[in-house]
Amino acid sequence: MADTVELPSRLAILPFKNKVLLPGAIIRIRCTSPTSVKLVEQELWQREEKGMIGILPVRDTAAASETPTVSDSVDQTSKVHGGSSDSNTKVQNDVHWHNRGVAARALHLSRGVEKPSGRVTYIVVLEGLCRFNVQELSTRGTYHTAKISSLEMTKTEMEQVEHDPDFIMLSRQFKATAMELISVLEQKQSTGGRTKVLLETVPVHKLADIFVASFEISFEEQLSMLDSVDAKVRLSKATELVDRHLQSIRVAEKITQKVEGQLSKSQKEFLLRQQMKAIKEELGDNDDEEDDLAALERKMQSAGMPQNTWKLAIREFRRLKKMQPQQPGYSSSRAYLELLSDLPWQKASKEHELYLRAAQERLDNDHYGLVKVKQRIIEYLAVRKLKPDARGPVLCFVGPPGVGKTSLASSIAAALDRKFVRISLGGVKDEADIRGHRRTYIGSMPGRLIDGLKKVAVCNPVMLLDEIDKTGSDVRGDPASALLEVLDPEQNKTFNDQAQPIPPPLLDRMEVIELPGYTPEEKLKIAMRHLIPRVLDQHGLSSEFLQIPKAMVQLVIQRYTREAGVRSLERNLAALARAAAVRVAEQEQVVPLSKGVEGLSTPLLENRLVDSAEVEMEVIPMGVNNRDISNTFRITSPLVVDETMVEKVLGPPKFDGRETAERVVTPGICVGLVWTTFGGEVQFVEASTMVGKGELHLTGQLGDVIKESAQIALTWVRARAADLKLTSAEGINLLEGRDIHIHFPAGAIPKDGPSAGVTLVTALVSLFSKRKVRSDTAMTGEMTLRGLVLPVGGIKDKILAAHRYGIKRVILPEKNLKDLVEVPPSVLANLEILLAKRMEDVLEQAFDSGCPWRQNSKL
Repeated sequence: MADTVELPSRLAILPFKNKVLLPGAIIRIRCTSPTSVKLVEQELWQREEKGMIGILPVRDTAAASETPTVSDSVDQTSKVHGGSSDSNTKVQNDVHWHNRGVAARALHLSRGVEKPSGRVTYIVVLEGLCRFNVQELSTRGTYHTAKISSLEMTKTEMEQVEHDPDFIMLSRQFKATAMELISVLEQKQSTGGRTKVLLETVPVHKLADIFVASFEISFEEQLSMLDSVDAKVRLSKATELVDRHLQSIRVAEKITQKVEGQLSKSQKEFLLRQQMKAIKEELGDNDDEEDDLAALERKMQSAGMPQNTWKLAIREFRRLKKMQPQQPGYSSSRAYLELLSDLPWQKASKEHELYLRAAQERLDNDHYGLVKVKQRIIEYLAVRKLKPDARGPVLCFVGPPGVGKTSLASSIAAALDRKFVRISLGGVKDEADIRGHRRTYIGSMPGRLIDGLKKVAVCNPVMLLDEIDKTGSDVRGDPASALLEVLDPEQNKTFNDQAQPIPPPLLDRMEVIELPGYTPEEKLKIAMRHLIPRVLDQHGLSSEFLQIPKAMVQLVIQRYTREAGVRSLERNLAALARAAAVRVAEQEQVVPLSKGVEGLSTPLLENRLVDSAEVEMEVIPMGVNNRDISNTFRITSPLVVDETMVEKVLGPPKFDGRETAERVVTPGICVGLVWTTFGGEVQFVEASTMVGKGELHLTGQLGDVIKESAQIALTWVRARAADLKLTSAEGINLLEGRDIHIHFPAGAIPKDGPSAGVTLVTALVSLFSKRKVRSDTAMTGEMTLRGLVLPVGGIKDKILAAHRYGIKRVILPEKNLKDLVEVPPSVLANLEILLAKRMEDVLEQAFDSGCPWRQNSKL
């Protein structure tokens, strides 16, 4: 600690509401108001060296601050004069500014941002240095500054005081009292040694401030200590406060000794409750709490817990019986035992004989197609039939939305005749949601899997972990890592969606089964077998009221949906059903009956009674549901959906077969095939040239891999420009005086991957040769710098996408020939598959008249 401190003539002032900082003391404050935040930023945060500010006590007459938090002060300029005690403070809008403060330096600064407000806050650790007197208080921007004068004694003045007999006597008295206090505290704490070192090394007049700052004293006493500029007065007040603190500790010790010799209040309550319990047992009048505990014990005994679990449960139950309901751990312990009692330890779905043919029929009834997936499920069931205790696999269903991953899990449960529970993990970021919370936390709950077992009430359900690829991770842990413990093939059967975001260690514990998208033919059969009956049932209709012919379903598939699954198709069919429901509900007519029979009105007869159509009627007993009533009234002809109704309800067609032909109208445009999490898609690539410096521009929100593919494609085309007759002679720069711009439309969608290599080369060759690429041709494949075409993934989804878009010819890498086995024959029958080994093979097939320059190629 420095003997003297040099103060500037003016300091920025930080108001300290209803508190005082003394020299030598260290405080930690939190600055939240705009005024204090601005002061800290300009005076402390932005300076390379630690700055210095003034801490000035203020008295808020409206409300005293209970925590050392700096808040807004008064924005007025004021003159503060020292002197008499009457002028020690200056009043500003109910805020009294003290005329003396303490200069402080920052020992530590930290900056934070509150969410969601975005407000900036600072945590500042300050050390008091010396007292000062305020001569003039003014404002600088939003905070206050003050013209000050130091109240610190000079070295000469301090030497004179130290030889004063009164000061020497006060110093001895203060040190004796302080040493006695340290001895008392040393019995309770381990900091006495460090405090004794302070007594021997720090000057006495500074020790007075340090000791007093550690006591809990009133604001008035703090101000009195701050105003004690004279060293003798300061020592006298400090000795009095230290002695008072010492006496209060001794009184507290005496009270504690008396209390320890007597029964505590809680012990008395326990004794009385035990006596009350014995009296009620004699009278046969047990209270509700005892009944609850007895019921809980009976429930635990009937739960059928394993032996090791039962030992833990009974030990926890005995501990619970000794606790009072008001104790903090009572509720968490009770909830834990309730959970153990509710878990289905021995309750299981009844095991039935597995009939593979019945299981196959169930899967076929619930899902059309998906032959490979169904075969794998039947294989699993066959193994279960031969060896019931075999270790089950962890199946991971991967595929685009709407292809039936979740419903497949439900079908497996039905085939096994087991209960089914679905647990969605989308957006889970806390691993405690998987494992469960610690019981020491307030409001702790079991993990989602245990909670699912509790709800389904059997120990062997088919459990679906849905959206497992959409789990996140933050400071609370990584749920995917917690799932490594959960996905034990001996315990669980789980399913999920996407494979890419799943961590490799977790994916390694699962058997991935891919579910590709459906062909238009498969969608048609799914709609006729499953979607239309379900939609009609959901809207209170039947085939007697609404019929959707196959041709109209095909129209909806081709012109209103382009997806791998069938969700959009089901939504469009539901829109047609709602329109039909409105028409049926709006039709209302009174049926003429025989004399003596009451009239009956129904919304299902419209104008057919006017035409004297026959209507079959029967007596309806009371209590029949609405659907039975609606089926009672039959009309001669249902509403049949036609093309006019489709366009009126669904709007103009969103897609047509002319899209590729309309877009591939000029040189430089080519059609590629890509794979996304929603299945295969068609991707157009557009290339254009303009005057420039030979630079390549890429747009369309592209990733690094696809940017590198574009650079490789341009390099290959430039290196073979003469062979491809793109330049008149060798050595001519293809980019001389012009730039190339390549764009991937749908710029809001991120794109990446190597499979656009052959598409980029074809677009560049088309641009430089001014020849159009065939509009009925799409392609995919990665290429090397030497022109080799490498295989890519997602072939089945890409071919299905080409088929949806009406593409007739598809160029694939030669090494992807093996992947065509997975493509439905009905799709291959409508496509011409062209295989390419080198880039020249791609160019040969991409243009209308072939590749006439190939014979000049040196490759």
